[in-house]
Amino acid sequence: MNITDVRIRKVSDEGKMKAVVSITFDDEFVVHDIKVIDGQNGLFIAMPSKKMGEGDFRDIAHPLKSETRNAIKEAIFAEYEKIAEAE
Repeated sequence: MNITDVRIRKVSDEGKMKAVVSITFDDEFVVHDIKVIDGQNGLFIAMPSKKMGEGDFRDIAHPLKSETRNAIKEAIFAEYEKIAEAE
């Protein structure tokens, strides 16, 4: 499975959430609402989730293998850096 498109929508510089991302696999499957968040140890991605009950969140879609998560993260951060440098 190959990542064929990464689209980033930057959000306000204020707050911890820096961008919302849509990523396409093999020009056939897209995952929306991946978030780029600035945490205590730097930027990280949060997969799309929904609130369950009393404040708990559950991922709607997520990779099963760490290699896949790393590939997604690297593709997102590469595109995010291009946008950040252009500003």
